[in-house]
Parts: sequence; C-alpha cells; structure tokens
Amino acid sequence: MMEKSESLKLDQQICFPLYVLSKEITGLYRPILEELDLTYPQYLVMMVLWEQEGLAVSAIGEKLFLDSGTLTPVLKRLESKGLITRVRNKNDERMVLLFLTEQGKDLRQQACSIPQKLLSQINIKIEDLENFKETLTQLINNLKK
Repeated sequence: MMEKSESLKLDQQICFPLYVLSKEITGLYRPILEELDLTYPQYLVMMVLWEQEGLAVSAIGEKLFLDSGTLTPVLKRLESKGLITRVRNKNDERMVLLFLTEQGKDLRQQACSIPQKLLSQINIKIEDLENFKETLTQLINNLKK
C-alpha cells in the first residue's frame, strides 16, 4: 500500500490559490474592460505603451512574459481597433516598433479609473495588497533567474 503524501494535497499547493486568484481577478476586470472594448491581454499591452511608446514587440513580450505567438494576435487586434500602429525600425527592418494612435492615447484617460474600480471590489487593505504584490514580484524574479 502506498503511503499518502501530504505534499500532494490541494490545500498544500501554492499554485492552486494563485491560479484561482488569477482567474477571479481577471474575471473582475472583464466587465470593466468591456466598457473600453479591451480584453485583459490587450489592456496589459496598452498599459505598457501608455508608460512608454516606441517599444519593440520583443520588449513588450519580455515585460509581459508573453511569447510572440501569443502577443502577435493581441497586437493585430489592437491595430485593427485603431489603438496602435506597428512601424518597422528604420535601422533594423526585422524589428517592429509599437506606437499609440491618437485614439489609443485618448483611451488612457478613460482607463485611469480602472484600478480604483477594481480595488473597490476587493475587500483588502491597500498595505496588505502592496505587501502581497511585493512578495509575488519577488517570487517571479526568483523563478526567472
């Protein structure tokens, strides 16, 4: 008879509560982002570009931990919505740089209320949330080494 392993119990796993949390948080974003006609991955790309335009596709992929196969359809959709433009780098034709259109820049103002809308749905102190984010960032950095 095999010995039961405590380490295989669902409530002993770190991955499971992170998976559920990710699913639930993304679900909270969905109706908020629908008002802007954005999906969560599109919102992530827009946040990166609102912070700094003219980035290469590869740089955005690195920031968001997304490969080009996942990122390319998101970028094509944002371009078809008229929010971004893709421009070949004059110095290196293989590199595609991303820029916001006027419509993409204007969307930033509408998006400013998103973090507060989301926070209002989560019953947690801001300090606890900041500490949790710090711990998660440390875990991610440790895994990426």
